[in-house]
Amino acid sequence: MSVNTLPSPASNHYSLQTLKDEARHLVEKGVLSRQQPIYTLCQYIPAREWIGVECELDRCDFLLRDRIGDLIACEVWEND
Repeated sequence: MSVNTLPSPASNHYSLQTLKDEARHLVEKGVLSRQQPIYTLCQYIPAREWIGVECELDRCDFLLRDRIGDLIACEVWEND
């Protein structure tokens, strides 16, 4: 079984906005659910980058057990 990982940002640093964008993309593709904990993103981020991700999440007051929906906040719906 292979796991697709997200490409590393050029700076080797994941900003909060980058994490939000990547999480939103994975949710839109149906790979992840808004209800899953943030730590499930570790399956799609290279292991060598994960400590930086944890630090950025901590800096922004997110816990790994928080839901992805909390990270990506609101979504815009085109039709109701």
